[in-house]
Amino acid sequence: MKITRTNTDREASAISETPEAGQPPAGVGRRSFMRSLGLASSILLPAAGFSGSASAKADDDDDDHHHGRRLHRGDAAILRFLAAAELIEEDLWQQYTELALGNPAYGEALGVLDEDMGQYISDNTDDEVSHASFLNAYLESAGETPVNFKPFLTLPGSQATGSTKFKRLTNLSQLNVDTSWWLRYRSAGNPDFGDSFPQFIDIRNRPTIPMQDLPAGDELQAIANSAAFHFAAIEQGGTSLYASFLPRASSLNTIQILAGIGGSEVVHFAIWHDKAGNAPEVRVPGVSFPDMESFDGDESRQKNLIMPEPCKFVSADLPLCSVIRPTSRQNAGAVAAANAFINSGLFTGQTPQFFQTLMSLARSADAAFRRNDD
Repeated sequence: MKITRTNTDREASAISETPEAGQPPAGVGRRSFMRSLGLASSILLPAAGFSGSASAKADDDDDDHHHGRRLHRGDAAILRFLAAAELIEEDLWQQYTELALGNPAYGEALGVLDEDMGQYISDNTDDEVSHASFLNAYLESAGETPVNFKPFLTLPGSQATGSTKFKRLTNLSQLNVDTSWWLRYRSAGNPDFGDSFPQFIDIRNRPTIPMQDLPAGDELQAIANSAAFHFAAIEQGGTSLYASFLPRASSLNTIQILAGIGGSEVVHFAIWHDKAGNAPEVRVPGVSFPDMESFDGDESRQKNLIMPEPCKFVSADLPLCSVIRPTSRQNAGAVAAANAFINSGLFTGQTPQFFQTLMSLARSADAAFRRNDD
């Protein structure tokens, strides 16, 4: 499997410590490898407060044409939570990249789903690094407080070959992966109208990366399969999160940011939705992945029906429409996203201060409203 260099305009900051597995795998350019594995500049910003009050001064100034102006307090709260979410994604995707590219056995297990999985994972990581860096830089350019999670890089990561063994913000060792999106996107139902969906596959308290070196076999394949469904779960959550903020943004710049980065999340979800359908049948204690071919003819489960089916949207009286769902504040907003992260086990071992910080950012973002709404 050939991994090509990715193209990102902005270099990540230099790494202050040498990774234990610090050489790029064969076929990967060192610049791309270091960018993907390094601690991005956005996570190393100087410590600062997180309260929404920092943007209160911005209420009287609204300029949609230049990024170096003050923000409406609601827009600042929205962008600050999104910066936090992107830093969280950056941290977990960096772990996936390290093991996908640096651990041959795990890379091969992922390659069963698609021979280009290593490249896709690396590119997704680059995208999340760019999102986090951009959002924090935009906040700073507007005189706002950027998000700094450096104090919360405390969790142990994988000890397997390929891992840098840095301290982490997120924990991929015991995840509950939400797979209800598989059924939701094949249905005419929409959570915003009260519809609910069961889990497609029960993935509970499972690792999505090897925490130590494992031989090729069913256990490692189950880990790779779990990761594939987690990839899609994370990115479909991002598509809904960005969409949920659009009706509440005030400035054209903020709307442009939400649409632009949100569109990237949609692309990610589409890719991972497709790849999850290639997960091979495997059964190990704690999780069972079915033969996906057995669902052919079942439109609620068939693996190649990855385009969003038309569903209820805006009003049940209107025709069904193919859309992202959910998009309501209740089901897709900041607090919903934060709770989804927490309930998945992604922050197992984090400090009470981290949870307080995350929920404070989420509540401030969900309190945002569109100024001069029609």
